[in-house]
Amino acid sequence: MVSLSSLWLPILVSAVLVFVASAILHMALKYHNVDYRKFANEDEVRAVIQKGNPSPGQYLLLYAMGPNAMKDPALLEKFKQGPVGLAFLRKPGVPSMGPILGQWFAYLLVVSFFVGYVAVHTVAAGAPYSHVFRVVGAIGFLAYAGARGQSAIWQGEPWSATIKDIIDGLIYGCVTAGTFGWLWPRV
Repeated sequence: MVSLSSLWLPILVSAVLVFVASAILHMALKYHNVDYRKFANEDEVRAVIQKGNPSPGQYLLLYAMGPNAMKDPALLEKFKQGPVGLAFLRKPGVPSMGPILGQWFAYLLVVSFFVGYVAVHTVAAGAPYSHVFRVVGAIGFLAYAGARGQSAIWQGEPWSATIKDIIDGLIYGCVTAGTFGWLWPRV
């Protein structure tokens, strides 16, 4: 049997390698850059949002909670006219990449930890690389990409962006699987 403590190295190394892979995908290949658009009237949109002085958070446009709200003819007309969307607002200021990247790395460690947790209960010590890769790869793919479709379905994220995120998740899952397969405890 494999203990979770014996997987500290593949957990750490897979987090580091996924961090590097994500940097390559986002900073070198930059294929996600086209996922974001600029408002033609960005300054006007910013001014209207600033006027409301919203705190950082997640906002619906149009806000309609519950079935009774959807019976209001005025609200239904607003839906027809649009726009309809979801906005995420951060606190004002230049984004500091240090804390964001630190949170991303901590997240990768947590994912690798739970991938390892499932793997110790499903893969025996000395298992061949291909078996470790298959099991850990499936777990890693689900961890990184399994819920991405929800953003397109429920939040209106373009499917093209969601599919790229799912492909990223597949790459991250394979990097994690390769690392665990390489460093898996031998008998």
